Amino acid sequence: MAKPASQLHRAWWKECSVYQIWPASYKDSNDDGIGDIPGIISKLDYIKKLGIDIVWLCPSYKSPQVDMGYDISDYYSIADEYGTVADVEKLIQGCHERGMKLLMDLVVNHTSDQHEWFKKSRSSKDNEYRNWYVWKPARYDEQGNRQPPNNWVSHFQGSAWEWDEHTGEYYLHLYATEQPDLNWEHPPVRKAVHDIMRFWLDKGADGFRMDVINFVSKDQRFPDAPVKDPRTPWQWGDKYYANGPRLHEYFQDLGKILKEYDAFSVGEMPFVKDTEEVLRAVRYDRNELNMIFNFEHVDIDHGTYDKFEPGSWKLTDLKAFFERWQKFMYDNDGWNALYWENHDQPRSIDRYAQAKEEFRTQAGKMLATVLALQSGTPFVYQGQELGMRNVPREWDISEYKDIDCLNHWHRLLKHKPSDTEAQKSARQEYQKKSRDNGRTPVQWSNAPNGGFTGPDAKPWMSVNPDHVRVNAEAQVNDPNSTYNYWARVLRLRKKYLDIFVYGDYDLVDKDSQEVFAYSRQYEDQKALVLTNWTEGTLEWDSTTNGIKGVKEVLLNSYESTEGVKERFSGQTWSLRPYEAVVLLVQA
Repeated sequence: MAKPASQLHRAWWKECSVYQIWPASYKDSNDDGIGDIPGIISKLDYIKKLGIDIVWLCPSYKSPQVDMGYDISDYYSIADEYGTVADVEKLIQGCHERGMKLLMDLVVNHTSDQHEWFKKSRSSKDNEYRNWYVWKPARYDEQGNRQPPNNWVSHFQGSAWEWDEHTGEYYLHLYATEQPDLNWEHPPVRKAVHDIMRFWLDKGADGFRMDVINFVSKDQRFPDAPVKDPRTPWQWGDKYYANGPRLHEYFQDLGKILKEYDAFSVGEMPFVKDTEEVLRAVRYDRNELNMIFNFEHVDIDHGTYDKFEPGSWKLTDLKAFFERWQKFMYDNDGWNALYWENHDQPRSIDRYAQAKEEFRTQAGKMLATVLALQSGTPFVYQGQELGMRNVPREWDISEYKDIDCLNHWHRLLKHKPSDTEAQKSARQEYQKKSRDNGRTPVQWSNAPNGGFTGPDAKPWMSVNPDHVRVNAEAQVNDPNSTYNYWARVLRLRKKYLDIFVYGDYDLVDKDSQEVFAYSRQYEDQKALVLTNWTEGTLEWDSTTNGIKGVKEVLLNSYESTEGVKERFSGQTWSLRPYEAVVLLVQA
Protein backbone atom coordinates (compact mmCIF):
# COMPACT_ATOMS: atom_id res chain seq x y z
CA MET A 1 0.00 0.00 0.00
CA ALA A 2 1.45 3.34 -1.04
CA LYS A 3 2.34 5.78 1.72
CA PRO A 4 0.65 9.17 1.86
CA ALA A 5 2.95 11.99 0.82
CA SER A 6 3.12 13.27 4.41
CA GLN A 7 4.93 10.08 5.49
CA LEU A 8 7.66 10.23 2.84
CA HIS A 9 11.05 11.62 3.79
CA ARG A 10 12.44 13.34 0.73
CA ALA A 11 16.20 13.80 0.44
CA TRP A 12 18.55 15.01 -2.29
CA TRP A 13 20.57 11.79 -2.26
CA LYS A 14 17.48 9.68 -2.88
CA GLU A 15 16.92 11.52 -6.15
CA CYS A 16 20.50 11.12 -7.40
CA SER A 17 22.30 8.60 -9.57
CA VAL A 18 25.94 7.62 -8.98
CA TYR A 19 28.73 6.82 -11.44
CA GLN A 20 31.59 4.71 -10.09
CA ILE A 21 35.13 5.20 -11.38
CA TRP A 22 37.98 2.69 -11.00
CA PRO A 23 40.82 5.14 -11.62
CA ALA A 24 43.46 2.72 -12.94
CA SER A 25 41.18 1.74 -15.81
CA TYR A 26 39.24 4.89 -16.62
CA LYS A 27 41.37 7.25 -18.77
CA ASP A 28 45.12 7.62 -19.01
CA SER A 29 46.18 11.23 -19.66
CA ASN A 30 49.97 10.77 -19.80
CA ASP A 31 50.34 7.49 -21.73
CA ASP A 32 51.98 5.54 -18.92
CA GLY A 33 49.34 2.81 -19.26
CA ILE A 34 47.55 3.65 -16.00
CA GLY A 35 44.41 5.74 -15.69
CA ASP A 36 44.69 8.91 -13.64
CA ILE A 37 42.74 11.80 -12.16
CA PRO A 38 43.48 14.28 -14.99
CA GLY A 39 42.07 11.61 -17.31
CA ILE A 40 38.87 11.51 -15.24
CA ILE A 41 38.62 15.30 -15.35
CA SER A 42 38.79 15.16 -19.14
CA LYS A 43 35.66 12.96 -19.20
CA LEU A 44 33.42 14.89 -16.81
CA ASP A 45 31.25 16.23 -19.65
CA TYR A 46 30.72 12.65 -20.86
CA ILE A 47 29.59 11.67 -17.35
CA LYS A 48 27.35 14.70 -17.01
CA LYS A 49 25.69 13.99 -20.37
CA LEU A 50 24.77 10.54 -19.08
CA GLY A 51 22.62 12.19 -16.43
CA ILE A 52 24.81 11.48 -13.41
CA ASP A 53 24.60 13.44 -10.15
CA ILE A 54 27.41 11.93 -8.08
CA VAL A 55 30.84 10.66 -9.15
CA TRP A 56 32.33 7.98 -6.88
CA LEU A 57 36.12 7.84 -7.04
CA CYS A 58 37.54 4.48 -5.93
CA PRO A 59 40.66 4.62 -3.73
CA SER A 60 43.35 6.86 -5.18
CA TYR A 61 45.44 7.31 -2.04
CA LYS A 62 49.09 6.38 -1.57
CA SER A 63 49.31 2.61 -1.73
CA PRO A 64 51.69 -0.24 -2.58
CA GLN A 65 48.79 -1.47 -4.79
CA VAL A 66 48.76 -5.03 -3.44
CA ASP A 67 44.96 -4.84 -3.62
CA MET A 68 44.59 -2.06 -6.19
CA GLY A 69 44.56 0.78 -3.68
CA TYR A 70 42.45 -0.84 -0.98
CA ASP A 71 45.72 -1.16 0.93
CA ILE A 72 46.31 2.47 1.90
CA SER A 73 49.66 3.69 3.20
CA ASP A 74 48.72 7.39 3.50
CA TYR A 75 45.15 8.70 3.63
CA TYR A 76 46.27 12.30 3.09
CA SER A 77 48.24 11.77 -0.14
CA ILE A 78 47.38 10.58 -3.65
CA ALA A 79 49.21 7.75 -5.41
CA ASP A 80 51.83 9.13 -7.81
CA GLU A 81 50.41 7.16 -10.73
CA TYR A 82 47.01 8.83 -10.26
CA GLY A 83 48.10 12.41 -9.62
CA THR A 84 48.17 14.75 -6.65
CA VAL A 85 45.89 16.17 -3.97
CA ALA A 86 45.69 19.28 -6.16
CA ASP A 87 44.33 17.10 -8.98
CA VAL A 88 41.61 15.79 -6.65
CA GLU A 89 40.75 19.38 -5.75
CA LYS A 90 40.42 20.14 -9.49
CA LEU A 91 38.21 17.06 -9.88
CA ILE A 92 35.97 18.23 -7.04
CA GLN A 93 35.78 21.68 -8.62
CA GLY A 94 35.04 20.21 -12.05
CA CYS A 95 32.20 18.12 -10.63
CA HIS A 96 30.73 21.06 -8.74
CA GLU A 97 30.89 23.33 -11.80
CA ARG A 98 28.74 20.76 -13.64
CA GLY A 99 26.26 20.37 -10.80
CA MET A 100 27.68 17.01 -9.73
CA LYS A 101 29.11 15.87 -6.42
CA LEU A 102 32.23 13.81 -5.66
CA LEU A 103 32.24 10.75 -3.43
CA MET A 104 35.53 9.50 -1.96
CA ASP A 105 36.27 5.93 -0.86
CA LEU A 106 36.78 5.45 2.88
CA VAL A 107 38.80 2.27 3.52
CA VAL A 108 39.23 2.09 7.27
CA ASN A 109 38.67 -1.52 8.34
CA HIS A 110 42.32 -2.07 7.42
CA THR A 111 45.38 -0.26 6.13
CA SER A 112 48.46 -1.26 4.18
CA ASP A 113 51.22 -2.92 6.15
CA GLN A 114 53.35 -0.06 4.78
CA HIS A 115 51.32 2.54 6.66
CA GLU A 116 53.36 4.28 9.35
CA TRP A 117 50.79 3.23 11.92
CA PHE A 118 51.42 -0.43 11.24
CA LYS A 119 55.17 -0.07 10.93
CA LYS A 120 55.19 1.37 14.44
CA SER A 121 52.66 -1.19 15.66
CA ARG A 122 54.83 -4.14 14.67
CA SER A 123 58.06 -2.55 15.89
CA SER A 124 57.53 -3.70 19.49
CA LYS A 125 54.80 -4.84 21.87
CA ASP A 126 55.12 -1.69 23.96
CA ASN A 127 54.95 0.82 21.10
CA GLU A 128 52.12 3.34 21.47
CA TYR A 129 50.67 2.13 18.14
CA ARG A 130 50.54 -1.54 19.16
CA ASN A 131 46.83 -1.34 20.02
CA TRP A 132 45.98 0.29 16.70
CA TYR A 133 45.83 -3.20 15.17
CA VAL A 134 44.58 -6.62 16.27
CA TRP A 135 47.45 -8.63 17.75
CA LYS A 136 47.04 -12.01 19.47
CA PRO A 137 49.40 -14.67 20.87
CA ALA A 138 49.65 -18.07 19.22
CA ARG A 139 47.74 -21.18 20.22
CA TYR A 140 49.51 -24.54 20.40
CA ASP A 141 48.12 -27.96 19.56
CA GLU A 142 48.74 -31.16 21.51
CA GLN A 143 51.98 -31.74 19.61
CA GLY A 144 53.21 -28.27 20.51
CA ASN A 145 52.82 -26.87 17.01
CA ARG A 146 52.09 -23.16 16.76
CA GLN A 147 48.58 -22.34 15.50
CA PRO A 148 46.77 -19.05 14.70
CA PRO A 149 44.52 -17.55 17.38
CA ASN A 150 41.40 -18.92 15.67
CA ASN A 151 40.25 -20.61 12.47
CA TRP A 152 38.98 -17.56 10.59
CA VAL A 153 39.61 -17.55 6.84
CA SER A 154 40.88 -14.58 4.86
CA HIS A 155 38.73 -13.31 1.99
CA PHE A 156 41.81 -13.79 -0.17
CA GLN A 157 42.34 -17.48 0.80
CA GLY A 158 44.03 -19.15 3.78
CA SER A 159 44.19 -18.11 7.42
CA ALA A 160 43.16 -14.58 8.41
CA TRP A 161 46.17 -14.43 10.76
CA GLU A 162 49.81 -13.75 9.94
CA TRP A 163 52.70 -14.60 12.26
CA ASP A 164 55.08 -11.74 13.00
CA GLU A 165 58.49 -13.15 13.87
CA HIS A 166 59.80 -9.89 15.30
CA THR A 167 57.24 -9.51 18.10
CA GLY A 168 56.16 -13.14 18.37
CA GLU A 169 52.42 -12.60 17.82
CA TYR A 170 49.83 -12.90 15.06
CA TYR A 171 48.02 -9.96 13.50
CA LEU A 172 44.56 -10.16 11.93
CA HIS A 173 44.07 -9.52 8.21
CA LEU A 174 40.62 -10.30 6.84
CA TYR A 175 41.99 -9.62 3.36
CA ALA A 176 45.61 -9.84 2.12
CA THR A 177 48.45 -10.38 4.57
CA GLU A 178 49.54 -6.86 3.56
CA GLN A 179 46.18 -5.46 4.80
CA PRO A 180 46.20 -5.62 8.62
CA ASP A 181 42.89 -4.88 10.34
CA LEU A 182 42.61 -1.76 12.45
CA ASN A 183 41.46 -2.10 16.06
CA TRP A 184 38.41 0.13 16.34
CA GLU A 185 38.11 -0.68 20.06
CA HIS A 186 41.06 1.70 20.52
CA PRO A 187 39.73 5.31 20.69
CA PRO A 188 42.72 6.91 18.88
CA VAL A 189 41.88 4.77 15.82
CA ARG A 190 38.37 6.13 15.66
CA LYS A 191 39.62 9.70 16.10
CA ALA A 192 42.09 9.18 13.25
CA VAL A 193 39.24 8.00 10.99
CA HIS A 194 37.15 11.03 11.90
CA ASP A 195 40.10 13.31 11.11
CA ILE A 196 40.50 11.70 7.68
CA MET A 197 36.81 12.25 6.92
CA ARG A 198 36.97 15.91 7.89
CA PHE A 199 40.13 16.47 5.84
CA TRP A 200 38.45 15.43 2.59
CA LEU A 201 35.07 16.95 3.41
CA ASP A 202 36.82 20.26 4.10
CA LYS A 203 38.38 20.02 0.63
CA GLY A 204 34.90 19.85 -0.85
CA ALA A 205 34.27 16.11 -1.12
CA ASP A 206 30.55 15.40 -0.75
CA GLY A 207 30.64 12.09 1.10
CA PHE A 208 32.02 8.58 1.22
CA ARG A 209 31.57 5.06 0.06
CA MET A 210 32.70 3.02 3.07
CA ASP A 211 34.59 -0.19 2.40
CA VAL A 212 33.47 -3.32 4.37
CA ILE A 213 32.38 -0.89 7.06
CA ASN A 214 30.40 -3.48 9.04
CA PHE A 215 33.65 -5.33 9.82
CA VAL A 216 34.96 -2.57 12.09
CA SER A 217 33.29 -3.99 15.21
CA LYS A 218 34.43 -7.51 16.06
CA ASP A 219 33.55 -9.94 18.83
CA GLN A 220 36.43 -9.37 21.24
CA ARG A 221 36.47 -13.02 22.29
CA PHE A 222 37.73 -13.91 18.78
CA PRO A 223 36.29 -17.44 18.99
CA ASP A 224 36.63 -20.19 16.40
CA ALA A 225 34.02 -20.08 13.66
CA PRO A 226 31.61 -23.01 13.23
CA VAL A 227 32.79 -25.55 10.68
CA LYS A 228 30.94 -25.00 7.42
CA ASP A 229 33.45 -26.38 4.94
CA PRO A 230 34.90 -29.69 6.21
CA ARG A 231 37.55 -29.67 3.48
CA THR A 232 39.66 -26.99 5.15
CA PRO A 233 40.62 -25.85 8.68
CA TRP A 234 39.90 -22.23 7.73
CA GLN A 235 36.29 -21.14 8.22
CA TRP A 236 34.29 -17.98 7.59
CA GLY A 237 34.29 -16.04 10.85
CA ASP A 238 31.74 -13.49 9.70
CA LYS A 239 29.49 -14.46 12.60
CA TYR A 240 32.08 -12.80 14.84
CA TYR A 241 33.63 -10.01 12.77
CA ALA A 242 30.66 -8.69 10.77
CA ASN A 243 28.02 -6.52 12.48
CA GLY A 244 29.73 -6.67 15.86
CA PRO A 245 28.44 -5.43 19.22
CA ARG A 246 29.63 -1.81 18.90
CA LEU A 247 28.89 -1.31 15.21
CA HIS A 248 26.08 1.19 15.59
CA GLU A 249 27.94 3.14 18.24
CA TYR A 250 30.68 3.63 15.65
CA PHE A 251 28.14 4.38 12.92
CA GLN A 252 26.53 7.05 15.09
CA ASP A 253 29.87 8.80 15.40
CA LEU A 254 30.37 8.69 11.62
CA GLY A 255 26.80 9.88 11.08
CA LYS A 256 27.33 12.99 13.20
CA ILE A 257 30.18 14.11 10.95
CA LEU A 258 28.24 13.30 7.79
CA LYS A 259 25.20 15.23 9.02
CA GLU A 260 27.35 18.22 9.90
CA TYR A 261 28.45 18.46 6.25
CA ASP A 262 25.12 17.21 4.75
CA ALA A 263 27.31 14.53 3.18
CA PHE A 264 26.37 11.38 1.32
CA SER A 265 27.22 7.90 2.61
CA VAL A 266 26.88 4.37 1.30
CA GLY A 267 28.28 1.45 3.25
CA GLU A 268 29.58 -1.81 1.88
CA MET A 269 28.17 -4.43 4.26
CA PRO A 270 28.87 -8.06 3.34
CA PHE A 271 27.40 -10.95 5.36
CA VAL A 272 24.26 -9.14 6.42
CA LYS A 273 20.91 -10.74 5.63
CA ASP A 274 19.20 -9.66 8.84
CA THR A 275 16.79 -6.96 7.74
CA GLU A 276 16.62 -5.40 11.20
CA GLU A 277 20.41 -5.09 11.35
CA VAL A 278 20.41 -3.26 8.02
CA LEU A 279 17.57 -1.03 9.14
CA ARG A 280 19.52 0.06 12.20
CA ALA A 281 22.21 1.32 9.83
CA VAL A 282 20.03 3.09 7.23
CA ARG A 283 16.67 4.05 8.73
CA TYR A 284 16.12 7.71 8.04
CA ASP A 285 15.92 8.83 11.67
CA ARG A 286 18.98 6.84 12.77
CA ASN A 287 21.45 9.30 11.20
CA GLU A 288 24.05 6.61 10.56
CA LEU A 289 24.40 5.75 6.85
CA ASN A 290 22.17 6.76 3.94
CA MET A 291 22.19 3.29 2.36
CA ILE A 292 24.23 0.10 2.07
CA PHE A 293 25.27 -2.27 -0.68
CA ASN A 294 23.53 -5.61 -0.24
CA PHE A 295 25.38 -8.70 -1.46
CA GLU A 296 22.70 -11.36 -1.88
CA HIS A 297 22.13 -10.82 -5.60
CA VAL A 298 25.86 -10.74 -6.43
CA ASP A 299 26.45 -13.98 -4.51
CA ILE A 300 23.66 -15.68 -6.43
CA ASP A 301 25.95 -17.70 -8.72
CA HIS A 302 28.47 -18.75 -6.07
CA GLY A 303 29.12 -22.39 -5.21
CA THR A 304 28.31 -24.01 -1.87
CA TYR A 305 31.69 -23.31 -0.29
CA ASP A 306 33.51 -21.04 -2.72
CA LYS A 307 32.63 -18.24 -5.13
CA PHE A 308 34.88 -19.88 -7.73
CA GLU A 309 32.81 -23.05 -7.67
CA PRO A 310 29.94 -23.38 -10.18
CA GLY A 311 26.60 -22.14 -8.91
CA SER A 312 23.12 -21.88 -10.41
CA TRP A 313 20.15 -19.57 -9.98
CA LYS A 314 16.72 -18.84 -11.43
CA LEU A 315 15.12 -15.52 -12.36
CA THR A 316 12.60 -16.03 -9.56
CA ASP A 317 15.52 -16.06 -7.08
CA LEU A 318 16.65 -12.66 -8.32
CA LYS A 319 13.12 -11.24 -8.29
CA ALA A 320 12.56 -12.50 -4.74
CA PHE A 321 15.70 -10.72 -3.56
CA PHE A 322 14.63 -7.39 -5.00
CA GLU A 323 11.04 -7.74 -3.82
CA ARG A 324 12.12 -8.46 -0.24
CA TRP A 325 14.41 -5.44 0.05
CA GLN A 326 12.19 -3.10 -1.97
CA LYS A 327 9.25 -3.80 0.31
CA PHE A 328 11.23 -3.79 3.54
CA MET A 329 12.99 -0.50 2.92
CA TYR A 330 9.84 1.24 1.72
CA ASP A 331 7.77 0.06 4.66
CA ASN A 332 10.43 0.89 7.27
CA ASP A 333 11.84 4.22 6.09
CA GLY A 334 15.13 2.81 4.86
CA TRP A 335 16.78 3.16 1.46
CA ASN A 336 18.33 0.87 -1.14
CA ALA A 337 21.55 1.18 -3.13
CA LEU A 338 20.81 -0.32 -6.55
CA TYR A 339 23.62 -1.93 -8.51
CA TRP A 340 24.46 -4.76 -10.90
CA GLU A 341 28.16 -4.08 -11.30
CA ASN A 342 31.16 -2.64 -9.49
CA HIS A 343 34.92 -3.11 -9.28
CA ASP A 344 34.46 -6.43 -7.44
CA GLN A 345 31.88 -7.94 -9.78
CA PRO A 346 31.73 -9.30 -13.33
CA ARG A 347 29.78 -7.57 -16.08
CA SER A 348 26.01 -7.82 -15.76
CA ILE A 349 25.28 -8.70 -19.41
CA ASP A 350 27.27 -11.90 -18.90
CA ARG A 351 26.25 -12.63 -15.34
CA TYR A 352 22.52 -11.95 -15.33
CA ALA A 353 21.39 -11.84 -18.96
CA GLN A 354 23.95 -14.39 -20.19
CA ALA A 355 23.27 -12.86 -23.58
CA LYS A 356 24.82 -13.81 -26.89
CA GLU A 357 26.78 -11.09 -28.65
CA GLU A 358 23.93 -10.33 -31.06
CA PHE A 359 21.75 -9.37 -28.08
CA ARG A 360 24.37 -7.35 -26.20
CA THR A 361 22.71 -3.97 -26.74
CA GLN A 362 19.20 -5.13 -25.92
CA ALA A 363 20.35 -7.05 -22.84
CA GLY A 364 22.24 -4.00 -21.57
CA LYS A 365 19.17 -1.80 -22.04
CA MET A 366 16.91 -4.34 -20.34
CA LEU A 367 19.20 -4.53 -17.30
CA ALA A 368 19.38 -0.72 -17.09
CA THR A 369 15.58 -0.50 -17.06
CA VAL A 370 15.08 -3.14 -14.37
CA LEU A 371 17.67 -1.64 -12.06
CA ALA A 372 17.31 2.13 -12.29
CA LEU A 373 13.53 2.37 -11.97
CA GLN A 374 13.30 0.50 -8.68
CA SER A 375 13.15 2.27 -5.33
CA GLY A 376 16.65 3.33 -4.37
CA THR A 377 19.69 5.18 -5.63
CA PRO A 378 21.08 3.64 -8.85
CA PHE A 379 24.82 3.09 -9.22
CA VAL A 380 26.31 2.85 -12.72
CA TYR A 381 29.78 1.34 -12.96
CA GLN A 382 32.20 2.63 -15.59
CA GLY A 383 31.68 0.90 -18.92
CA GLN A 384 28.31 -0.48 -17.87
CA GLU A 385 26.71 2.37 -19.77
CA LEU A 386 28.45 1.06 -22.91
CA GLY A 387 27.50 -2.58 -22.45
CA MET A 388 31.05 -3.70 -21.70
CA ARG A 389 31.44 -7.44 -21.17
CA ASN A 390 33.62 -9.92 -19.29
CA VAL A 391 37.19 -10.70 -20.29
CA PRO A 392 37.59 -12.97 -23.33
CA ARG A 393 37.14 -16.69 -22.70
CA GLU A 394 40.49 -17.40 -24.30
CA TRP A 395 42.38 -15.32 -21.71
CA ASP A 396 45.32 -17.20 -20.21
CA ILE A 397 45.74 -17.15 -16.43
CA SER A 398 48.75 -14.86 -16.98
CA GLU A 399 46.37 -12.07 -18.03
CA TYR A 400 44.63 -11.94 -14.67
CA LYS A 401 45.62 -9.34 -12.06
CA ASP A 402 43.07 -9.91 -9.28
CA ILE A 403 44.78 -11.01 -6.04
CA ASP A 404 41.66 -12.96 -5.01
CA CYS A 405 41.62 -14.93 -8.25
CA LEU A 406 45.39 -15.52 -8.35
CA ASN A 407 45.58 -16.65 -4.72
CA HIS A 408 42.79 -19.11 -5.45
CA TRP A 409 44.68 -20.41 -8.50
CA HIS A 410 47.97 -20.82 -6.63
CA ARG A 411 46.27 -22.71 -3.78
CA LEU A 412 44.54 -24.96 -6.31
CA LEU A 413 47.86 -25.77 -8.01
CA LYS A 414 49.42 -26.48 -4.63
CA HIS A 415 46.70 -28.84 -3.43
CA LYS A 416 45.60 -30.34 -6.76
CA PRO A 417 48.62 -30.11 -9.06
CA SER A 418 47.47 -33.00 -11.27
CA ASP A 419 43.72 -32.35 -11.28
CA THR A 420 43.29 -30.91 -14.76
CA GLU A 421 39.49 -30.98 -14.54
CA ALA A 422 39.48 -28.89 -11.35
CA GLN A 423 41.91 -26.45 -12.96
CA LYS A 424 39.78 -26.19 -16.10
CA SER A 425 36.64 -25.59 -14.02
CA ALA A 426 38.41 -22.90 -11.99
CA ARG A 427 39.55 -21.05 -15.13
CA GLN A 428 35.99 -21.13 -16.44
CA GLU A 429 34.73 -19.64 -13.19
CA TYR A 430 37.42 -16.91 -13.23
CA GLN A 431 36.16 -15.83 -16.64
CA LYS A 432 32.67 -15.63 -15.18
CA LYS A 433 33.37 -14.16 -11.73
CA SER A 434 36.88 -12.75 -11.38
CA ARG A 435 37.03 -9.15 -10.28
CA ASP A 436 39.18 -8.49 -13.36
CA ASN A 437 36.01 -8.68 -15.47
CA GLY A 438 35.03 -5.25 -14.19
CA ARG A 439 38.55 -3.82 -14.26
CA THR A 440 39.55 -3.93 -17.92
CA PRO A 441 40.19 -0.42 -19.30
CA VAL A 442 37.21 1.63 -20.44
CA GLN A 443 36.71 1.44 -24.19
CA TRP A 444 36.71 5.02 -25.47
CA SER A 445 37.23 4.37 -29.18
CA ASN A 446 38.18 1.74 -31.73
CA ALA A 447 41.77 2.97 -31.71
CA PRO A 448 44.64 0.79 -30.44
CA ASN A 449 44.23 0.24 -26.68
CA GLY A 450 40.62 1.37 -27.04
CA GLY A 451 41.62 5.02 -26.67
CA PHE A 452 42.24 4.37 -22.97
CA THR A 453 45.93 5.16 -23.38
CA GLY A 454 48.24 6.06 -26.24
CA PRO A 455 48.68 3.61 -29.13
CA ASP A 456 52.32 2.95 -28.19
CA ALA A 457 51.72 2.56 -24.45
CA LYS A 458 51.25 -0.74 -22.65
CA PRO A 459 48.07 -0.62 -20.55
CA TRP A 460 48.39 -2.05 -17.05
CA MET A 461 45.69 -4.56 -18.00
CA SER A 462 44.77 -5.76 -21.48
CA VAL A 463 41.93 -3.94 -23.20
CA ASN A 464 39.05 -6.18 -24.26
CA PRO A 465 39.47 -6.74 -28.01
CA ASP A 466 35.78 -6.09 -28.61
CA HIS A 467 36.54 -2.35 -28.19
CA VAL A 468 36.63 -2.15 -31.99
CA ARG A 469 32.83 -2.60 -31.91
CA VAL A 470 31.91 -1.43 -28.41
CA ASN A 471 33.22 1.99 -27.46
CA ALA A 472 32.09 5.40 -26.29
CA GLU A 473 32.98 7.24 -29.49
CA ALA A 474 30.57 5.03 -31.45
CA GLN A 475 27.79 5.35 -28.88
CA VAL A 476 27.65 8.95 -27.66
CA ASN A 477 26.06 10.24 -30.87
CA ASP A 478 24.03 7.11 -31.63
CA PRO A 479 20.48 7.60 -30.32
CA ASN A 480 19.96 3.81 -30.21
CA SER A 481 23.11 3.04 -28.19
CA THR A 482 23.29 1.58 -24.72
CA TYR A 483 24.85 4.84 -23.50
CA ASN A 484 21.97 7.00 -24.71
CA TYR A 485 19.42 4.52 -23.45
CA TRP A 486 20.94 4.74 -19.96
CA ALA A 487 20.62 8.52 -20.25
CA ARG A 488 16.95 8.15 -21.20
CA VAL A 489 16.28 5.87 -18.22
CA LEU A 490 17.92 8.29 -15.80
CA ARG A 491 16.02 11.24 -17.30
CA LEU A 492 12.76 9.32 -16.97
CA ARG A 493 13.51 8.61 -13.32
CA LYS A 494 13.95 12.36 -12.73
CA LYS A 495 10.92 13.36 -14.80
CA TYR A 496 8.60 11.03 -12.87
CA LEU A 497 10.35 11.51 -9.55
CA ASP A 498 7.28 10.86 -7.42
CA ILE A 499 6.66 7.48 -9.05
CA PHE A 500 10.16 6.10 -9.52
CA VAL A 501 11.87 7.56 -6.46
CA TYR A 502 9.10 7.86 -3.88
CA GLY A 503 6.47 5.40 -5.09
CA ASP A 504 5.88 1.92 -3.71
CA TYR A 505 6.93 -1.30 -5.44
CA ASP A 506 4.89 -4.37 -6.36
CA LEU A 507 6.26 -7.41 -8.16
CA VAL A 508 4.09 -8.49 -11.10
CA ASP A 509 3.97 -12.01 -12.62
CA LYS A 510 5.94 -13.27 -9.64
CA ASP A 511 6.38 -16.89 -10.75
CA SER A 512 7.58 -16.25 -14.30
CA GLN A 513 11.10 -17.44 -15.14
CA GLU A 514 11.12 -15.34 -18.31
CA VAL A 515 9.60 -11.97 -17.38
CA PHE A 516 10.73 -9.52 -14.69
CA ALA A 517 7.91 -7.01 -14.20
CA TYR A 518 7.02 -4.64 -11.39
CA SER A 519 4.82 -1.63 -10.81
CA ARG A 520 5.67 1.64 -9.10
CA GLN A 521 2.86 3.77 -7.68
CA TYR A 522 2.63 7.19 -6.05
CA GLU A 523 -0.90 8.19 -5.05
CA ASP A 524 -2.95 7.81 -8.29
CA GLN A 525 0.11 7.66 -10.59
CA LYS A 526 1.19 4.15 -11.57
CA ALA A 527 3.86 2.81 -13.91
CA LEU A 528 4.62 -0.72 -15.10
CA VAL A 529 8.19 -1.83 -15.84
CA LEU A 530 8.06 -4.93 -18.06
CA THR A 531 11.11 -6.84 -19.30
CA ASN A 532 11.77 -10.02 -21.26
CA TRP A 533 14.83 -11.93 -19.97
CA THR A 534 15.04 -14.35 -22.90
CA GLU A 535 16.36 -14.30 -26.47
CA GLY A 536 12.96 -15.33 -27.79
CA THR A 537 9.70 -13.47 -28.38
CA LEU A 538 7.13 -13.85 -25.59
CA GLU A 539 3.39 -13.32 -25.33
CA TRP A 540 2.40 -11.68 -22.04
CA ASP A 541 -1.15 -11.50 -20.73
CA SER A 542 -1.69 -8.06 -19.20
CA THR A 543 -5.21 -8.71 -17.87
CA THR A 544 -4.24 -11.87 -15.99
CA ASN A 545 -1.43 -9.89 -14.40
CA GLY A 546 -3.75 -7.14 -13.16
CA ILE A 547 -3.03 -4.36 -15.68
CA LYS A 548 -6.23 -2.36 -16.23
CA GLY A 549 -5.18 -0.22 -19.15
CA VAL A 550 -2.28 1.72 -20.67
CA LYS A 551 -2.27 5.51 -20.62
CA GLU A 552 1.11 6.18 -22.19
CA VAL A 553 4.32 4.45 -23.30
CA LEU A 554 7.12 6.15 -21.35
CA LEU A 555 10.08 4.14 -22.61
CA ASN A 556 10.85 1.31 -25.02
CA SER A 557 14.24 -0.30 -25.51
CA TYR A 558 13.73 -1.07 -29.20
CA GLU A 559 12.30 2.17 -30.54
CA SER A 560 10.95 5.59 -29.68
CA THR A 561 7.68 5.76 -27.79
CA GLU A 562 5.84 7.45 -30.64
CA GLY A 563 3.19 5.35 -32.35
CA VAL A 564 3.75 2.18 -30.32
CA LYS A 565 0.91 2.51 -27.82
CA GLU A 566 -1.33 0.26 -29.96
CA ARG A 567 1.05 -2.64 -29.24
CA PHE A 568 -0.15 -2.47 -25.65
CA SER A 569 -3.84 -1.83 -26.24
CA GLY A 570 -5.07 -5.42 -26.19
CA GLN A 571 -4.97 -8.15 -23.56
CA THR A 572 -1.92 -10.02 -24.87
CA TRP A 573 1.33 -8.16 -25.54
CA SER A 574 4.26 -9.41 -27.58
CA LEU A 575 7.71 -8.85 -26.09
CA ARG A 576 10.78 -9.12 -28.32
CA PRO A 577 14.12 -10.60 -27.15
CA TYR A 578 15.35 -8.76 -24.04
CA GLU A 579 12.79 -6.04 -24.66
CA ALA A 580 12.09 -3.51 -21.92
CA VAL A 581 9.06 -1.26 -21.86
CA VAL A 582 7.86 1.26 -19.27
CA LEU A 583 4.18 2.14 -19.31
CA LEU A 584 2.03 4.63 -17.49
CA VAL A 585 -1.01 2.55 -16.53
CA GLN A 586 -4.34 2.99 -14.80
CA ALA A 587 -4.01 2.84 -11.01
